[in-house]
Amino acid sequence: MMTQTYQFKAPSVIVNGPGAAKEAGSFAKGIGKKALIVTDRNLEKFGLLNDVKNSLEMAGIPFAGYNNVMNEPTMDHSAEGLNIYRETQADFLVAVGGGSPIDAAKSIAALANNPGKMSDFAGANRIPRPGAPLIAIPTTAGTGSEVTQFTIITDTTRDVKMLISSPHIMPRVALVDPLMTLAMPRSITAATGLDALTHAIEAYVSVKAQPITDTLALQAIRVIAGNLRQAWSNADNLEARTHMAIGALQAGLAFSNSSVALVHGMARPIGAYFHVPHGVSNAALLPLVIEFSIPGNPQRYAEIAGAMGEITGGLSVLDAAYLTAGAVERLNRDLKVPTLKELGVEEKKFNSVVEQMAADAIASGSPGNNPRQATQEEIVELYRKAFSKE
Repeated sequence: MMTQTYQFKAPSVIVNGPGAAKEAGSFAKGIGKKALIVTDRNLEKFGLLNDVKNSLEMAGIPFAGYNNVMNEPTMDHSAEGLNIYRETQADFLVAVGGGSPIDAAKSIAALANNPGKMSDFAGANRIPRPGAPLIAIPTTAGTGSEVTQFTIITDTTRDVKMLISSPHIMPRVALVDPLMTLAMPRSITAATGLDALTHAIEAYVSVKAQPITDTLALQAIRVIAGNLRQAWSNADNLEARTHMAIGALQAGLAFSNSSVALVHGMARPIGAYFHVPHGVSNAALLPLVIEFSIPGNPQRYAEIAGAMGEITGGLSVLDAAYLTAGAVERLNRDLKVPTLKELGVEEKKFNSVVEQMAADAIASGSPGNNPRQATQEEIVELYRKAFSKE
């Protein structure tokens, strides 16, 4: 009998389906008087903001823009965006982009209503007051940031990716439009799709998993495993893109409420020290961490294997569980995901920082949610295995 209560937090409104981005104006009318659109220059160049801007104009909502978030967001982006937010007298934000613009917008929203800098808020529930209202419109099917209470901001002075968690930065509205993802190049489709798969798997095996997140995570695994290859093979496959957008959304809702685990804890330092894209870091680590973690909860990993389409009938729970690592390995191979060496991670620097990366991973808190706890020495060994993979 269940004796525990669970909390589940999500945006007030989630709209998904082709054309959802065109609803920005109708929601903006009830939120504020002037928007700051946070995005990156490439998305503007490709015309991906046209529907959003037209929608705001038709609703009579003026807007300014901050389009400098070209890479994973830093404290400099947060401060720069905040200055523009104040100078233009905006009173809410619209984030259009992948995880980077959405994460940056969350940080600007937090700073708009809370004195200090983002490093003051690192960790869980350290933002005192609700941030400025935020409408999030993703252009990738991966991070799930449009529905989460997390943001990741890099402190470049310390080479640390800070995980900041608070319901005060949850977007008010998420508009999840697969038409916005059609311009994604193959490499980003692969990286963001594998990021979403990692979110779903880690949400399902997390020690903080709960009934609602279990349902979302397992369905996200089915949807992503069944559609990521098709979305990668053909950028214009709207059916596959629509499924991937929903899968990433479900995975985001799941991990926002049950948290991620060892893979994410280890991936963040790789990104901080070597500027490897987050989804690729996850993909490089995921099969190895699955193999390491299976003894902690073989039943859950066996269920993941089934959700990924593996034939588990007649197998023991343990044998079925190990099929999960192979299924992820094949997916990486089919999507031509580069190894850490191929991404230019230099061996000498890697060896000099690997112990610190393991310490940073543990300090992030995410590895504490893993079904099998890892020591610092075991994390170093997993890093070395990932690095030596050809």
